Amino acid sequence: MGIEKRFKGLGVSPGISSGIAHVRETGVVDIPEYEIRKKDIKTEENRLTRAVRLAQRQVRRLQSRAKEMANEAGDELWALLDAYLLMLDGSRLVRGAEKRIGAQKINAEAAVQLEIAEISGAFQAMDDSYIAARLDDIREVGNRILLNLGKHPLRPLSVLPKGSIVIAENLSPADMAQLDPSTVCGVGTLLGGAEGHTAIVARALGIPSVLGAAALMDGIRTGDPVIIDGSAGLIVVNPNSDTLKRLGRRRAELEKTTKRLARLKTQPAISRDGTTFKLQANIELPIEMKMIGQVAAEGVGLMRSEFMFMNRPTVPTEDEQFGIMRQIVEGMNGHPVTIRTLDVGADKAADAVVGEMDDSVTTALGLRGIRLSLLKPELLETQFRAMLRAANYGPVRILLPMVTTVNEVLRARKILVKAAAQLKRRRVKIPPQLPALGTMIEVPGAALAADALAQVSDFLAIGSNDLTMYTLAVDRANEHVAGLFDPLHPAVLRLIQFTTGAAMKARIPISICGEMAGDPNLTVILAGLGLREFSMSPSNIPRVKQRIREMDAVAASNRANLIMDQVDSGRIRMLLDDFNGLA
Repeated sequence: MGIEKRFKGLGVSPGISSGIAHVRETGVVDIPEYEIRKKDIKTEENRLTRAVRLAQRQVRRLQSRAKEMANEAGDELWALLDAYLLMLDGSRLVRGAEKRIGAQKINAEAAVQLEIAEISGAFQAMDDSYIAARLDDIREVGNRILLNLGKHPLRPLSVLPKGSIVIAENLSPADMAQLDPSTVCGVGTLLGGAEGHTAIVARALGIPSVLGAAALMDGIRTGDPVIIDGSAGLIVVNPNSDTLKRLGRRRAELEKTTKRLARLKTQPAISRDGTTFKLQANIELPIEMKMIGQVAAEGVGLMRSEFMFMNRPTVPTEDEQFGIMRQIVEGMNGHPVTIRTLDVGADKAADAVVGEMDDSVTTALGLRGIRLSLLKPELLETQFRAMLRAANYGPVRILLPMVTTVNEVLRARKILVKAAAQLKRRRVKIPPQLPALGTMIEVPGAALAADALAQVSDFLAIGSNDLTMYTLAVDRANEHVAGLFDPLHPAVLRLIQFTTGAAMKARIPISICGEMAGDPNLTVILAGLGLREFSMSPSNIPRVKQRIREMDAVAASNRANLIMDQVDSGRIRMLLDDFNGLA
């Protein structure tokens, strides 16, 4: 056995597994780059066209396989492959490569490579890991074209022996969705992030996975024994006996905890003194519906609609949006679904929506959320019509992002009424009562005006991630200031307190979504401030429910009152840890 090596990465799918490494080569190695003569431009353009058409045939074959997968992973794989086909049909990637061949007089491989690099640079300049993760799809399509240009067709993952751990530089969502959980017990990659499609598919399949492990490919070979700790984000190659014992004990503890939490599935989220809480789920993609069922979420507190607009040259039609929304609403079996209107701009790019606009769209203080939707009311009308139609199949609420003024809510409500009238003229059925229209509180201005916003909103939802970022002027993706990102800063807590009080005074529902909602160590302060509805990643629901059932809501309120008298985050954290028994 070789020397033990450890690699830290992002634990994107929890669990601990051990097995034998199966190293997957990247496929794309040396990309030739050279200048061409003017008379050869047409030849290179034709080479690119043939490579793109071959890639389209390859993707369609994968879609045929996806049809045979009778599970959510198959459905999601189909949707992702459909996005790949759109990117292969005149998207920015293909158009840009075509232009470079003629404008720069370079070969097709170099043109594709440069276009991928330019798109990647634009995405990586954005602040949020969510949009950086969308690069997985662009690279997958670009690599298919490059391999076809080099006449090295992509080799699919072979049927692997039981107990295999797949190690790769990167795995596309399509690759991940084809893995068989009965034979593949873990995944480790050099690249990738926690919020990408690949990570979401890994969680849906229940395969322990660690992505973004630096230097991984230099330290592992096919056949090496490997441990994947998807909970701690650790990959251990050639583990020694001490490591095996230690991780073995940790795995046993995790399995015990998982079983204990699983027993809570049928139990209500009620505190020891009888206060009832509602725990709902945030979802990015339809594939996450399986996880929602596993934890018995009481609804979808935040459905992000951006995924329908990503990686495609055109805006999704009303029917396309309605089809996806209906699937999610029906899947919740009568539990409410809160759908957020389009929140592109800043950290989330959608070329079909913002492609022709200037750089102001890509700034955190720019044209994002409801600002962009009101500038393009036809987009908002289409979304509203799709939501109204989906509301025939279960309770739906509509949430407006990035609101700062009362007027934005009033204008959006007028557009909602107009969308309903359009459907009635088309004799399309809609619910007798329009869905509740809510405001997302994620900037200090909205929080401080929450009393006014509550008068024109049917409900409020606090977006804790953005509220913390804008309050403290801290980009948590920036390593130089990420340590200053503190949701327990007194200013953040006071804004949450004021917003919650405004909603209670107006007698409208209020919820909180974002990472604060899913952290069981923060449940006490949020409950103590009066919040009773929490929306979070599905995997966090059991732990938050456990904390609620252990907690006395009156005692939590008393501790919150004490905390709100403090002016120092360290003191606040100490008081919270003391109450949680962590001191």
